[in-house]
Amino acid sequence: MGKYSIEAADPTKSCKARGSNLRVHYKNTHETAQAIKGLSLVRAKKYLQDVIDRKDAIPFRKHMGGVGRKAQVKKYAMATQCRWPVKSCKFLMDLLTNAESNAEINGLEIESLMITHIQVNRAKKMRRRTYRAHGRINPYMSSPCHVEMILSIKSEKGNVKKGKSDNAGAVARRAKQGGGGFE
Repeated sequence: MGKYSIEAADPTKSCKARGSNLRVHYKNTHETAQAIKGLSLVRAKKYLQDVIDRKDAIPFRKHMGGVGRKAQVKKYAMATQCRWPVKSCKFLMDLLTNAESNAEINGLEIESLMITHIQVNRAKKMRRRTYRAHGRINPYMSSPCHVEMILSIKSEKGNVKKGKSDNAGAVARRAKQGGGGFE
């Protein structure tokens, strides 16, 4: 088994899945992975299926050169360009299914799992050749990728203390007194 870039905070309440040298474009897979990071397992699978059916789109934020602007991306913050990378969605769906199976083996509750870590790395390029005019040959490279993900059980919201903090009015007092650079 390969080494992951990070380890889960509590290995007993998490499951992992990874794929190496996947024949799917790195850039599309990176954007798709960033779109599902932090979602629950059920929500991520539904979202990816909606992208495959073109009911929803993947916002492109980093690798967006030449990506067209679409109206479907209006509901996402800080994005104006989107696509529907079907092959990347299918590969990530397969990895999510694998992680779900690993969770069942570990005895984890599927509904409470969420994607806490997902990482896409470039793999070694694969070579082919294309034949050009006048007897020339050019490279015809593919850009595969490695994907790893960790799914963990959602943290309990009851652990957070609610109520009045110690310095609730400290900022207001400083502003009244003229401190803190407000004059």
